[in-house]
Amino acid sequence: MTDVFDTLKERGFIFLVSDEERLRAALDREQVTAYAGYDPTAPSLHMGHLVSIMMLAHLQRAGHRPIVVVGGGTGMVGDPTDKTEMRKLLTIEEIQANMAGLRPQFGRYLSFDGDKPAVMLNNADWLLPLGYLEFLRDIGRHFTVNQLLQHSTYRERVEAGSLNFIEVNYVLLQAYDFLHLHREYGCTLQVGGADQWFNILAGTELIRRVEGGQAFALVAPLIMTASGGKMGKTAAGSVWLDPVLTSPYEYYQYWINTADADVERFLALFTFLDMEEVRRLGRLQGADLREAKEMLAFEATKLTHGEQAAEEARGASRALFGGDGQAEGAPASSMDARRIAAGIELADLLVETGLAPSKRAARDLIRQGGAYLNGERVDALDTLVNERHVQDGAVLLRAGKKRYHRVIVE
Repeated sequence: MTDVFDTLKERGFIFLVSDEERLRAALDREQVTAYAGYDPTAPSLHMGHLVSIMMLAHLQRAGHRPIVVVGGGTGMVGDPTDKTEMRKLLTIEEIQANMAGLRPQFGRYLSFDGDKPAVMLNNADWLLPLGYLEFLRDIGRHFTVNQLLQHSTYRERVEAGSLNFIEVNYVLLQAYDFLHLHREYGCTLQVGGADQWFNILAGTELIRRVEGGQAFALVAPLIMTASGGKMGKTAAGSVWLDPVLTSPYEYYQYWINTADADVERFLALFTFLDMEEVRRLGRLQGADLREAKEMLAFEATKLTHGEQAAEEARGASRALFGGDGQAEGAPASSMDARRIAAGIELADLLVETGLAPSKRAARDLIRQGGAYLNGERVDALDTLVNERHVQDGAVLLRAGKKRYHRVIVE
């Protein structure tokens, strides 16, 4: 076993831990089973899930066993944490559809094969068969209303008069997940983001009360960018791990546009580069910092989409934004940011920039596969160009193989 606690600490994953001394000792002397939970509220994981996934990945690389719990049961309730109103309740069919594509995404980071494979479970398997009265008697009696109101979300929602009874049960269900995993798999550690601290502690306390066992809570800080924004959010919304929802090129571009102040921190959190290399790249300044951003974008994209997709995204980015000069010397025009924000049909933009003589010709170009937007071929006639297509302050259009035009957004 390697000293994985120090690895997690050095790389910036540790914000709060329930009993550092005993957790360190457990990680040093034995194989620890650790889990993180993910409610299937969408058909894909997004960048906000990466911190806990990387924590599980580091634990597995150090010889420990990770469990991924997909919340087919808890997803029917919805975690109220940090929400000002009740989440939209999903149907069983919607939850099952969302769950279908998640395992391959986890499989990019965790090994589900070999001698010490990760395990993926659906908590609906043990939550749905529970009898309500039995659950209240055996689990609910270990929680007090005052204890629940220590959770800032519950307290604030009660004061606002907007807390629904079904949401109060969420922390009990998540705590029961931990108890079930402790009983069935010997799980003693749950990891997550700082917003899950209350819920995870509730699980460790339930294990102590019911089983007399010891379990640990370990949470990472909520990752914000240097500008104060939430990491993984853009003007267009979440950055998804599914290549259909966020293409590998768009994913790569998100990382390469990382603010200078965030590069070293994100290299430590979201790649497996050794820390000596992370620190070397973090010391780069000025134009040399581009090397560090390229490394971050390439390594992060390789993890999520594979090496070939990362190579293609890097090649397209270099070609489009100065790597071989093709785009830098292209004709350019400026456009008001408010107009881009409202959305412009690609066909209209091709005409305005002179890449097509008429809207009919522009539609023919799109239909024939000759229209490109930021290096990616576009085949939908109704494509709208908007804020999510702005890269490095511009939108790059291409007609055919060699005709470029940069639309600079001001």
